[in-house]
Amino acid sequence: MPKLHWEDFETGTVGVYGPRLVTREEIVAFAAEFDPQPMHLDEAAASATLLGGLAASGWHSCCLLMRIIADGFINESHSMGAPGVDEVRWLKPLRPGTRVRVRATVLDKRASNSRPELGFVRGLFEMLDEQGEVLTTLESSLMVKRRPPEARP
Repeated sequence: MPKLHWEDFETGTVGVYGPRLVTREEIVAFAAEFDPQPMHLDEAAASATLLGGLAASGWHSCCLLMRIIADGFINESHSMGAPGVDEVRWLKPLRPGTRVRVRATVLDKRASNSRPELGFVRGLFEMLDEQGEVLTTLESSLMVKRRPPEARP
């Protein structure tokens, strides 16, 4: 299957990618290295926090989201990276044993004014649990290579 170009992304398109099972072991390992707060490391300590139990770091959620969309469509496109993230929201805790997936919605797209070989695709990425509850949202623009002018529709 050919890789996707900027022209292949349509505003309003929705894709769902995953699932991935999140384990206690990976939550604790990520936290131990990158976010060593009690609510991410130990069940007993976590139960005394606002989260009320062990939960993944929000940054771990973002990393999982990135992996799921990379496997789902970014690595199948002519992605040229991203200029940044516009917004991240951690709406509900990601608990051990949760099977997550990501719903990606194309919000809009525009051709680059300064670099005609690429365009921007702005997306909303929502991490969902098994019940379809939204745990994390991330909004970002992706830079995607455009087809050469002679190959554009």
